[in-house]
Amino acid sequence: MTRAVERPQDSVAAADDPRLKDNETRNAFVTLGVLAIVLAVLPFVLNERFESIAVLTLIFALMAVAWNLMSGFGGLFSFGHAAFFGIGAYVDAYLVVEYGISPWIAMLLGAALATLVGIAIAFLCLRYQLAGAYFALATFAFAQMFLLLVQNLEFLHKTEGFNLPILGGESFWMLQFRQGSDLYIWIPAAILVLALAGVILYVHSRPGQFVQAVRDDAVAAASLGINVMRTKLIAVGLSCALTAVAGAFYTQYYFFVGPQQAFGAQVSIEAIIPAVIGGIGTIWGPLVGALIVGPLAELIDSVLRDPPAFIGFLQGVAGLDVAIYAALLIVIVLFMPKGIYGTLKERWRR
Repeated sequence: MTRAVERPQDSVAAADDPRLKDNETRNAFVTLGVLAIVLAVLPFVLNERFESIAVLTLIFALMAVAWNLMSGFGGLFSFGHAAFFGIGAYVDAYLVVEYGISPWIAMLLGAALATLVGIAIAFLCLRYQLAGAYFALATFAFAQMFLLLVQNLEFLHKTEGFNLPILGGESFWMLQFRQGSDLYIWIPAAILVLALAGVILYVHSRPGQFVQAVRDDAVAAASLGINVMRTKLIAVGLSCALTAVAGAFYTQYYFFVGPQQAFGAQVSIEAIIPAVIGGIGTIWGPLVGALIVGPLAELIDSVLRDPPAFIGFLQGVAGLDVAIYAALLIVIVLFMPKGIYGTLKERWRR
């Protein structure tokens, strides 16, 4: 007996089954509602020491959800998401420092610019049929190009970056609050919940079904009348906009951004790792991965700052976090090739 192979037209047809779509969408939103409640009460159970860990985890989750839109559901593996994160971070910093514009407006403008840049890059790559590893290398090359460009532009302060002005009091309009304010958790949590809601609606909509069909077999999808280029560019645009929002909030929380913090290769890794560990091409996988990577990153930093005596030789060692991420990634790929959430979901269905 041969096993039935899922075809792209099957993915498209799934969108036409109202019972299946409504049931999956309803379950996803119930899960999202529970998540929203947990995030809402999170500041009441955390002390100030763990606030930065929670914020960093939420930023990781937002970046991973964005990357997963383009690379997980869209099938366009990006190794240069630092370009879009950096655009969001630098547009926010430049407009706030130089013109005193509200970070909320700067965040939207950064997202719009990142979307245009991302679509332009993806269009060029797809137009010249760059796929797979070649597409990934192209995105990495653009991110490095932006890094070098920023480091040499005087109006962007070259390698010094931007230090945001600190206000005398709190201001929601300027996105500044007292240290330890619950809003520093609630705001990125709200953005993450809205982003996940958008992903749920997108994945279960016809455009979302189309992009997954194109990912599985672009030729078959095109034969069904799906516009392959437009379908992919929609996923790219959504991914880039959301990544830029994460970059803008990063700048506002840390009050500083420099070339390496915005466009460094480490930023792209931080977007990829949570999604891969949690499960690429799933709604909740990036969130699960971020819940592991976020606290792990803080643990590694604390060990490097003040390591115990028996591992004192690790103090100040650069790149240890990347090495640990790589080791964890290898373990996940070997034993859970679909990621933690993806593997558990598959076993539960069985």
